[in-house]
Amino acid sequence: MTLSEAKKEIARLKKDINYHNYRYYVLNDPVITDHDYDQLYKKLQDLEQKFPRLATRDSPTRRIGGEPLNGFKTVEHKIKMLSLDNTYSEDELREFDDRMAKLLSRPTAYEATLKVDGVAVSLHYKDGVFALGATRGDGIRGDDITQNLMTIRSIPMQILGDEKDLGTIEVRGEVYLPKKAFERINDEHERMGEPRFANPRNAAAGTLKLLDPREVAKRGLDIFIHTIVNAPGAKCQRHSEVLKRLHAIGFKIVPGLKVCATIDDVIKYVKEWEDKRDRLEFEVDGLVVKVDYFRDRDVLGYTIKSPRWAIAYKYPARQAITRLNDIHLQVGRTGRITPVAVLEPVPLSGSTISRATLHNEDEIKRKDIRVGDHVIIEKGGEVIPKVVGVIKDRRTGGERQFRFPAECPVCLEKSFRLPGEADWRCVNASCPAQIKGAILHFASRPAMDIEGLGYMLVSKLVDAGLLSNFDDIYSKLDTTALSGVERMGEKSARNLVEAIEHSKEKDFSNVLYALGIPNVGINASSILVTRFRTVDEIMKADEEQLSNIMGIGPVIAAGIVDYFHNARNKKLIENLRLRGLKFKSDQTAREAILKGKTFIFTGELTAMTREDAQALVRKLGGQPSTSVSRKTDFVVAGSNPGSKYDKAQKLGVKTISEKEFLQLIKEKKK
Repeated sequence: MTLSEAKKEIARLKKDINYHNYRYYVLNDPVITDHDYDQLYKKLQDLEQKFPRLATRDSPTRRIGGEPLNGFKTVEHKIKMLSLDNTYSEDELREFDDRMAKLLSRPTAYEATLKVDGVAVSLHYKDGVFALGATRGDGIRGDDITQNLMTIRSIPMQILGDEKDLGTIEVRGEVYLPKKAFERINDEHERMGEPRFANPRNAAAGTLKLLDPREVAKRGLDIFIHTIVNAPGAKCQRHSEVLKRLHAIGFKIVPGLKVCATIDDVIKYVKEWEDKRDRLEFEVDGLVVKVDYFRDRDVLGYTIKSPRWAIAYKYPARQAITRLNDIHLQVGRTGRITPVAVLEPVPLSGSTISRATLHNEDEIKRKDIRVGDHVIIEKGGEVIPKVVGVIKDRRTGGERQFRFPAECPVCLEKSFRLPGEADWRCVNASCPAQIKGAILHFASRPAMDIEGLGYMLVSKLVDAGLLSNFDDIYSKLDTTALSGVERMGEKSARNLVEAIEHSKEKDFSNVLYALGIPNVGINASSILVTRFRTVDEIMKADEEQLSNIMGIGPVIAAGIVDYFHNARNKKLIENLRLRGLKFKSDQTAREAILKGKTFIFTGELTAMTREDAQALVRKLGGQPSTSVSRKTDFVVAGSNPGSKYDKAQKLGVKTISEKEFLQLIKEKKK
């Protein structure tokens, strides 16, 4: 195939894939099978790999970036992203209508839409191609989150059709997390002992702040477009008409669009949705009411904080009053101790509530919450119920103040609270409440990478008494012991035993990370292993010595010292050392090969994942990095390399292929 033929075929495939994305993600009405779609996508992918110069930024294959970002650039909004004034009553809606009629000297029509509870963003298109996406920020400046927004498949990379007046536009919308995706993420957090998100809005906001688009893509974000910033032409008189046109060219517009001739129609529509909204797959906290005609909006203008021609009607938060019978403490994988209110069951928003979050010790003190109190619980934008207040007038004198114990409520080991943190933590790695999550972390890919030791099996093994700490993985799990586990076949048992044995080859930095020391991630583990050759040296280091290490700091240092002062943790490490795990760095091997060399990986690798490649560089004494500079020694480029490849070319940094990288290692090992 010639370059010209490939160009035409790629253009056709992109057009077809964009159309089928629209049918699937926007209209929810696919017209081809998943298999047929995958074939189109694979064909485009193959052509772009064969003709890399034709792999443009708007290609469907470029939705998920190949590398994490170092940070977000700041962008300035040409037209401010203002927030809306809120109203909570019919009377205030009528007052809004009176203001509009007075300023315009006549009545006007309204556009009413559901107010999706999400994160406001701005999308810019140039000549029909998605060019920039940004957060609202302070309304004047926001963060450039283009790469993260590209992972949302209902955002068109290229506008469908040939609408000349809608080719270069700015539209604004609400990024949200569907309820099912929110529940899935929180379930995963709970299994790993990590804090749950309070509501889908917070989860969506946190997801958009992630620096790795690949992680963003896993969360399942979606978007509704609710505004076009400027009227596309004199012929377009009503905003509602433009929204319908946007929907026809590929955008997922905000649901519940209704044109209302009078404010009475608006109020009727508000009442219509008050109960129906609970049946939606996303959170809605009200309706947005806007003057529909562009000419009227121009006359009405803006205040400093908001447009005069729009208002948000917010439904009252759902609340109930019940008795707080007790406060239980939950212990997560990391040892975080979370207080939970045990309530007299009460119906709220279609479900019976018996538990609610109390967040932390400071929150209990601030609200003066006592066991036996009658409390107000709320489930407004908060999917997880929370205690918002206490009815002190109902106190009888029998209520009791709650005090956080100085010991873990499960294992009774001493708990601690770091300066500047709100949470109490248990640092006993053998605490029963932490065992399942801790073992999952220990066996995870970045740690000991024990394939087959997943959540369901770990739960069975812990419940059966076969696992109570990391040492048990190596001392108790053999084919004989595993044969008695439900649904564990002979082959699966043998594969798991082999994976456990293979894990003993993992480097000291992996072992250190696997221990689950508070706040010590894979990067901090690598820093510690570089600074201290053995675990014994780390154990001897004091808080001041550790906190002065670049990349460690006082919070991590305090967690390390507390962890290694625990007698059970020391005993656990000794047992693991006897099982053959590495608690000493192989300095000789590291110095012999890549010491002092900095590597950056960009694009998609085939022989290994980027994480594996970075781990290999560390093992051989090199330093993986994410930021290209003149001091970078090598940029390793896989298929579909990103902007770091371009920057390396400009700076004259040596770029090599994945194959050349592996050859380099092979030669240096000789």
